[in-house]
Amino acid sequence: MADEQINVLSLENQVCFALAIASRSVNAIYRPILEPYGLTHPQYLVMLALWDRSPRSVKDLGTELQLEPATLSPLLKRLESAGLVTRERSRSDERVLHISLSETGVALRAEAETVPPRIVEKLGMSLDELTALRTSLWRVIGAAHPAD
Repeated sequence: MADEQINVLSLENQVCFALAIASRSVNAIYRPILEPYGLTHPQYLVMLALWDRSPRSVKDLGTELQLEPATLSPLLKRLESAGLVTRERSRSDERVLHISLSETGVALRAEAETVPPRIVEKLGMSLDELTALRTSLWRVIGAAHPAD
């Protein structure tokens, strides 16, 4: 029996393709779960970062979320319009914009605690499987950004 040649250019063999489809698929699971909270998935990620630590500078948020200011700024404006965050210029350096959770944003955290278990349930994977997947994905991210 001859060794089967692997088609390195086959779409199904591409890591980037699997990651892209996985990302779109998981984001689609989040959409109806986040909708009652008035959040998109990118807004949810911003809120997660702020629930972890608030206030924060826009630069700090952008670094943690790996988002450019041009992408992050409209997200923050929409979150402010929704009454979830406040934006305030630093008194010591007017170039620095601080983002803080509003009272409504703080209160939303308790409701949002139901999101992760619902995602786990929708995915139908064990916590061990999801933890291993997350660990592998962080290794991929680290390999893709070795200078960071």
